[in-house]
Amino acid sequence: MAESITILVIVLTLYTLIPTFLMRVFSLGAYPKENTEHGIALTFDDGPDPKYTPILLDLLARHGVKATFFVLGSKAERYPELILRMHNEGHLIGVHNYVHRTNALMMPWKVRKQINRTAGVIEKITGKSPQFYRPPWGVVNIFDFFLSRRFRIVLWSLIVGDWLNRTGKDKIKQRLFAQLQSGSVIVLHDSGDTLGADPDAPELMIAALDEFLTETARRGFRFVRIDERFPLNEAEDRPPARKRWIAAVWLQWERLFQWLLHVQPIDPLNALLQFRLCRYHGKRIPLNDGQFIEPGDRVMELHLDNATLLDFGIQARSPMQLAVQLIRAMERCLPHVSERLASDPTLSDVKGLYGVSIIHRGATQLGFTVSDLPKGLFLFCSKLYLRWLLYVIHPQGKRRLETKTALLTPKMIAISANEIRRRYPSSGFHNPKLTSNPLTAARGYDESMYQGM
Repeated sequence: MAESITILVIVLTLYTLIPTFLMRVFSLGAYPKENTEHGIALTFDDGPDPKYTPILLDLLARHGVKATFFVLGSKAERYPELILRMHNEGHLIGVHNYVHRTNALMMPWKVRKQINRTAGVIEKITGKSPQFYRPPWGVVNIFDFFLSRRFRIVLWSLIVGDWLNRTGKDKIKQRLFAQLQSGSVIVLHDSGDTLGADPDAPELMIAALDEFLTETARRGFRFVRIDERFPLNEAEDRPPARKRWIAAVWLQWERLFQWLLHVQPIDPLNALLQFRLCRYHGKRIPLNDGQFIEPGDRVMELHLDNATLLDFGIQARSPMQLAVQLIRAMERCLPHVSERLASDPTLSDVKGLYGVSIIHRGATQLGFTVSDLPKGLFLFCSKLYLRWLLYVIHPQGKRRLETKTALLTPKMIAISANEIRRRYPSSGFHNPKLTSNPLTAARGYDESMYQGM
């Protein structure tokens, strides 16, 4: 008996647990969850539902939001008018199996039958074959990796428990805002008749969503369909599989590093610029405004979120475009630093901000002092680490490391807290220059800042 249980555990581990772990954590075989500036993708599973889906579609139309619906084929057959309405109103329709059954408990040919049958139902109703697929509960088996030949598997980055009544409207909205950032893929549910769900839970979700969409519109967020968030030709532009694996493992280490050192984002809605509070222990740093960062001063040690950098690198068509994106993204982050310094009492005695980076072109035009690191072990280790990082995130990483190596030297960048407050007052949040497109808004910059990227 014990031997049979052991064999069963091994089979399940190889068949579904490991594949699900690889897909969920490393995005292997699925669209990744990294942040981008493509906009937020709002997705709905388990429908269509004759009661709640029409209310949801009315709500989306009222807010002018396009979404993606991962539907069950059995329900699509019963309510073809709702599928047609989704399609006619500009929403994207994807596959969520024929019935809501986990792929872990089905043989590979059964999964394909479920998917193909649902795809056929959708194509018959809309005249368009679906190209995106989300497995129920986000659980896959090892053979599902072969589905990428026809379908793009899409997971999510934000889930809020909206299928349970006890979550409640207020908590749904709270969780949405707590985890929201540009590039999020949100999963909600417009039906409550699947295993573990409460039948009337979608009513609370819709009420929370109404308030959420009103507030996100005020904040300037943009919602997109999945095919805009992850264009179908993206696979051609993604890095080789070996580099994606390296990046995935590296990002897991980064998350552990951030947790161990208590690194936190400056702005919860933009993960690019992060910091940790510490005492400065290096040599005296002279700053552009005449002040100094002295050993023992309290400082905000700056870090760039490497998941965001990786996504910038994947999207960038050239080193110039990557540089422009980073400069504009940094400019949007700095007013939030000023706001944190003004509103967070734990930061009241911060003397300045400093960091070490190989990506320092244009920092002086943002107000930072850029200086050389003293020769020694720290400089040597910094070069190794940052050049490795450049290989992972840069669109021409390997080639870039083989040319102009003299320019690939990490520098110390620093700025005083007073200079941040002076240059980037909190009113800058509403400055159109700070929220415009990062590529078109960068024309006023001196192109020399990008040399060496």
